[in-house]
Amino acid sequence: MRTTIVATLGLAVFGSMAAIAETQLGPTEAQAAVTRNAAVNATGDIHVPANYRTTYEFVGTWSVAADQEAGAKQLHVVYASPGSVAAYRKSGHFPDDTVLVKEVYAASTGSMTTGTVSHEQALKGWFVMVADSKNDHPGNKLWGDGWGWSWFDAGNPLKTTSTDYKADCQGCHVPARSTQWIYVQGYPALH
Repeated sequence: MRTTIVATLGLAVFGSMAAIAETQLGPTEAQAAVTRNAAVNATGDIHVPANYRTTYEFVGTWSVAADQEAGAKQLHVVYASPGSVAAYRKSGHFPDDTVLVKEVYAASTGSMTTGTVSHEQALKGWFVMVADSKNDHPGNKLWGDGWGWSWFDAGNPLKTTSTDYKADCQGCHVPARSTQWIYVQGYPALH
């Protein structure tokens, strides 16, 4: 019993030290590969990783303004795979195998005591990107320019509706080309 308690305590301390090291130094290659495998299969098919809300790091939220009225029409909530934020802060680049998950919500706007407020109403879907500077899937039209790119409707996190990242995804990211196609200025966790 004593040996089991000491061994368990030792593993817990070692695990805590490893988690602290990962937070300060960024993900190891093995950890990054595990994270990538949670979002990509061997042929390059991307899916929304399970449990990302509890295992990934919250990066920030964007609000997309309503076309005519006050408030927002969409909210974008973004998460990054473990260790990616620390790695970005250290190098100014997202390392290969970084996975970014953006939840896209329709927003509802109304009056509250603090003023006009927008909040999430219904999940519309997810946008997932996987960093890949090595071009691991050259024949796959959802991979290129350093990333895997895919949109998923709210009803199916395992099957993308994207068919070609240049036509379906990249257009929205052109102004962020100089920052690896990511609007890093909107994510306080990266600064």
